Amino acid sequence: MKDAHDQIFSSHKLLSMEAQVGMSSHGGVVEGPTAVKFLQKQQTVAPSPSPRQHQHQQSAEIGTVPQLLAGGIAGAFSKTCTAPLARLTILFQVQGMHSEVALLTRPCIWNEALRIANEEGFRAFWKGNLVTIAHRLPYTAVNFYAYEQFKKLLKSVPRIGNNSESAAAEACVHFVGGGMSGITAAMATYPLDLVRTRLAAQRSTIYYHGIGHALRTIIRDEGCIGLYKGLGATLLGVGPSIAISFSVYEMLRSNWKLHRPDDSTVMVSLACGSLSGIASSTATFPLDLVRRRKQLEGVGGRARVYNTGLFGTFGHIVKSEGFRGLYRGILPEYYKVVPGVGIVFMTYETLKKFLSDNSRF
Repeated sequence: MKDAHDQIFSSHKLLSMEAQVGMSSHGGVVEGPTAVKFLQKQQTVAPSPSPRQHQHQQSAEIGTVPQLLAGGIAGAFSKTCTAPLARLTILFQVQGMHSEVALLTRPCIWNEALRIANEEGFRAFWKGNLVTIAHRLPYTAVNFYAYEQFKKLLKSVPRIGNNSESAAAEACVHFVGGGMSGITAAMATYPLDLVRTRLAAQRSTIYYHGIGHALRTIIRDEGCIGLYKGLGATLLGVGPSIAISFSVYEMLRSNWKLHRPDDSTVMVSLACGSLSGIASSTATFPLDLVRRRKQLEGVGGRARVYNTGLFGTFGHIVKSEGFRGLYRGILPEYYKVVPGVGIVFMTYETLKKFLSDNSRF
C-alpha cells in the first residue's frame, strides 16, 4: 500500500484493496492483496523513466474519478466471475449452524455444485451477486476517501511527518491508514455485506426476495442492529489481513527478485499476490466463518445458535465440530484467489488504458 510519490498509488491503492482476493474481503474489508495494488507499489520504486517513457506514463494516467470507476468495475467483474465459488464457500461455512454434527457430510465442491444446479437452477450460483456489485462502488469510494483523510492525519503527527522519507514511516502511514480506512468502509457498507450473505445462503426456503425486501425484513424483525450482526469479527480481521498479505507479498517479491531479477514484473505481481492472498485467507478464514454464521443468526425467526460473544462462538464451533469446523469452505476460497487476482488486474489495466485513450479526445 504505497502512493506513487503520494499521487498515483494513493488513488490506485484503496480502489484495488476492495477487489482483494482472499477474505472479501472477508466482508469486503481486506481479502488479501491484489495484483494492482502491489504492481503500483513496484512502479513507484522503479528507476526514473526516460523522457519518452515519462511522456507515455503521463498519457496513461487518468483522474481520480475514472480510477475509482475502473477499480470498482474491475472488482465487480472479478466478483461476478468468481461468484459460484464464493457462494459455495458461504454454503459450506454455515453448514454446521442448524444441522446435527453427526449428519454433516464432508464438504464436496462437485456434489454441492450439482445440488445447486439440479435443485435451484444454474442462475442460483450467482445468488447475492447483485448486492455484491452494489457494494463495490460505495465501498471503494469510502475506502479511498477515508484513506486520504487518515493519511493526512498521520502525516500531521510530527514524529511521522518529519520522517516522511523513511521506509518505516511510510510503511506505518500505509499500514495504519489502510487498516483504518478498511474499518471505516466496512462499517459504512456492512448492511449490504450482511444482505449478500443472507441471500447467498438461501437454499430451498426463501426468506428474502431481493435487496430491498431483505433490508426491510431485517429491520422489521431484528431492528436496525440486526444489519450489523457479525461486524466485530469483520473489524477484527482487518489488521491481521493487511499485515499478513503485505508482509508475505514483500517477502516473496524480495526473494523472487533476488534469484530471478529478469522475470516480468506482471508475472511476479500476479504470483506473489495470489500466494499472499492464500496466506491471508488461511490465517483469517476462521474469523470469516464466524462472521458469516453471526450474520445468519435469527434468519426467518429461528432461535439463536450462538448466545455468547465472538470468542465464545469460536469455542462453540471447535467443541461441536472440531478444529476443522473453522475451515469449512476453505477449498473454494482458495480456488477463487488466482483467477480473482488475474481478472482484477487485467480488467483494471484494460479499463485504465481505455479511459486514458478516450480522455485525449
